[in-house]
Amino acid sequence: MKHVAVLAVTCVLSLAAAAAEPEGPQRVLVLSPGAGNSRNSEGDFIQLNDGRILFVYTRFTGSASDHGAAFLAARVSTDAGETWSAEDTVILPNEGGMNVMSVSLLRLRAGEIALFYLRKNSTSDCRPMMRISKDEAATWSEPVLCIESVGYYVVNNDRVIQLDSGRLVIPAARHSLPGESFSGRGQAMCHLSDDGGATWYPSQSILDAPEDSKSGLQEPAVVPLKDGRLMMLCRTDQGCQMRSFSPDGGVTWTPAELTDIASPVSPATIERIPGENPYLHWINACKTGTVASSDFSYAGPLTEVANMGNVALLAGVGQKLEFDVASMKITNNEAANQYLTKQYRAPWDFMKF
Repeated sequence: MKHVAVLAVTCVLSLAAAAAEPEGPQRVLVLSPGAGNSRNSEGDFIQLNDGRILFVYTRFTGSASDHGAAFLAARVSTDAGETWSAEDTVILPNEGGMNVMSVSLLRLRAGEIALFYLRKNSTSDCRPMMRISKDEAATWSEPVLCIESVGYYVVNNDRVIQLDSGRLVIPAARHSLPGESFSGRGQAMCHLSDDGGATWYPSQSILDAPEDSKSGLQEPAVVPLKDGRLMMLCRTDQGCQMRSFSPDGGVTWTPAELTDIASPVSPATIERIPGENPYLHWINACKTGTVASSDFSYAGPLTEVANMGNVALLAGVGQKLEFDVASMKITNNEAANQYLTKQYRAPWDFMKF
């Protein structure tokens, strides 16, 4: 059977009945692509003061690539996430030359809700913006540009944090500067605000991966540690997450170092669980048997989509490829199958198709 690979948002809720064993994660919202909606992804949640949960995500209306046209849409739950509104509400129309995407929602210490997102104008201009709501997401302020210098900066969804001091921290990967073309090799840094987001400044440290790394440091995540330091984890092609620490709230950072957190070229999500040490979602899943936020049922098809995009580029412009998921082969272009794997030296021949 032939399949078309698509990206969809899936919300999973962990439910436990009183005086009974936990039922386990429940799939409660699936936002599948459709006509005029090629992809749904990169969102975040926040609880409103009246108890409702607001979910804002990136709804693509152009191509399914990261550069396709997109706007920010929302769904709402009134029952702690068990059910969700049936129709989208437009939170922010597309105001970028390409799109707006990658949402972080944050309840500020002053009580307002901050909405962070990327405004992507071109492959040389992608920067985070901030809007404030003082009426529980009913309306939003005019945007504040969080990085003044033009460049291509990647900030993943659910990444912005506020420290006990009130400082706002945006972890970002820089992939180009003015006059430069986009580079897949990222440099990690942070952008900081000490006045509630009115003004921003960059960290003094700009982090690099080892020289042999093609990915560099991508899609960083930051979490406060109990000793007052910040820890940053970065996606790399070094077989693991790379790590850095900041002793001064994100202004300076130690050189990035390899860790024992084995990882493909994928980002990590790290959060502080109240009263506990920070856990990576997938490590917690290994220890408890719960489903990680991006387990293989999600990450596998997502990786497949990304890799098929690369294969399509290698196959040549204008070539339509039909990929059979069951056999893991391209059925209408035999020559393109060569790009699905490579020749492994003996005895590592387990990747044959």
